[in-house]
Amino acid sequence: MARVMKRVQNTLFPLVNIGLAFVMLLIGGTLGLVQGLNRAGVLTIVGGLNYYEILTLHGILLILAFTTLFMNGYLYAAVDYVLGGLSRTVRILAWSSLASFLAGAVLVVYTVLSGEATVMYTFYAPLAAHPLFYIGLVFVVLCIWLAAIGVFISAFQWKRRNKGRHLPLFAFFAVGVYTLITFGSLGVTWEVLMLIPWSLGWTETINVLLTRTLFWSFGHTLVNVWYLVAVSAWYLVLPKVIGGKIFSDSLARLVVILIVVLNVPGGFHHQIVDPGFSEGLKFMHMFMSLSIAFPSLMTAFAIFATLERTGRRRGGKGLLGWLWKLPWKDVRFITIMLAMIAFIFGGAGGIAQTNNQLNQVVHNSMWVVGHFHVTVGVTVVLTFFGLVYWLVPHLSGRRLTPRIHNLGIWQTMFWTVGMLFMTISMSAVGLIGSPRRTEYTTYGEHAHALGWDPYLLFVGAGGTLLFIGVLLMCYIVFHLMFLSPKGETEFMVADVEEPAHKTPKWTENWGLWVIIAILIISMGYVVPIVDIIQNAPPGSPPIKTW
Repeated sequence: MARVMKRVQNTLFPLVNIGLAFVMLLIGGTLGLVQGLNRAGVLTIVGGLNYYEILTLHGILLILAFTTLFMNGYLYAAVDYVLGGLSRTVRILAWSSLASFLAGAVLVVYTVLSGEATVMYTFYAPLAAHPLFYIGLVFVVLCIWLAAIGVFISAFQWKRRNKGRHLPLFAFFAVGVYTLITFGSLGVTWEVLMLIPWSLGWTETINVLLTRTLFWSFGHTLVNVWYLVAVSAWYLVLPKVIGGKIFSDSLARLVVILIVVLNVPGGFHHQIVDPGFSEGLKFMHMFMSLSIAFPSLMTAFAIFATLERTGRRRGGKGLLGWLWKLPWKDVRFITIMLAMIAFIFGGAGGIAQTNNQLNQVVHNSMWVVGHFHVTVGVTVVLTFFGLVYWLVPHLSGRRLTPRIHNLGIWQTMFWTVGMLFMTISMSAVGLIGSPRRTEYTTYGEHAHALGWDPYLLFVGAGGTLLFIGVLLMCYIVFHLMFLSPKGETEFMVADVEEPAHKTPKWTENWGLWVIIAILIISMGYVVPIVDIIQNAPPGSPPIKTW
């Protein structure tokens, strides 16, 4: 009985988070289908929610809710496993984090459904939402901080018990993820604390440029938080799935450090068309954004080295013979492999958003939406799907059956093809002028707008295939939680190749990396923010258009 109680204690928090994440995916995916069919011109939204309320909910439920819940479930399960358990204090923090998230989610969703917060996921001022919307966002940020504190305490406690030893690599990734998201959330917290009194009428106007800048210090960072979570699976889970080993412990830790240190100053590449910043500042942020390519290239080298070594051990010969020896029929492999391939195109496409001249062409067009769906909808989400097939059975004490495995292959195909239809058509129609964030319109039967229709039909077709993928994935998750045969499923974490040298001790010096990160963030943001405050443009009162 004691053993059963301990297992429930160890697995309940991750399972609840992952289960709620897929409820968010189901609701957000349904709203996405409505959007896709509307943009295709085959569905008119009448009664109830309007397009922009649906768009706001779609973004919040998938971009914030789904990713945050899955991240917390996955990383807490990993930290619990590799550190040999979590203390009572950490468990209290974890459940407090979930309670804070649920409180915030209720407030945010309520205000959107009541028509009081049609401000999109980015909630740009001067569009104003009901104060409860911003208060709900405070609870969401608090959820992130509480979860982060729990992981930091766990790592500190383990290091204190194991003096002189390196923190297990999975826990090292978790510390990096929560350090990065903590840094990123500081700006948006400041922004929200400005928006609350403004929306209550306690302050007459708000500095719009400052709020946009604070938001994108978070929005830009958040994408790389998800990326770092996915990278943890590429380094630690994928080698185990294929029967290989981690290429280099030192290289993996360096990648985490570089992503944490370099990432936050890059938000201005989302504000290239904004006035109020010098070209030099925008160029610096563009450079910092592109610098993330360096740890990404290191990751590509390490992962493909792992794939090749494993393929050759399996008998692969010649230049590419190793490639065909990989387990292409294993859903745990193919999902993550497709996610990594997608990142090649997603990362390359992101250059358009960081380059001044190219950004003038694609800014606020459907190109941006297409790029975002490649980087998040394929690279990140497909990695998360690949984790489900072993993580959920491990937590629920069940097994992955051949039937569910084969259903997972079909789900992966529906998702991949749906994303191909959607992202390629979005990118193409964006290049010929179709705007983002607008419901279907022909602009009075204008010939140019009518030329978008063939592309937008593919957007709707892709959305339909993706919705089938959502339904299949949610069925798979809850089947693995409650219906699959009981049994033991291994926690998938690979061993490291015999190292040529020991992992340097300086990789463990998080105090140093935090100080360096703060200095680089200050370099990117202190001067422009002080300038925005001292030479503030005319403020704006709250504007409600809905």
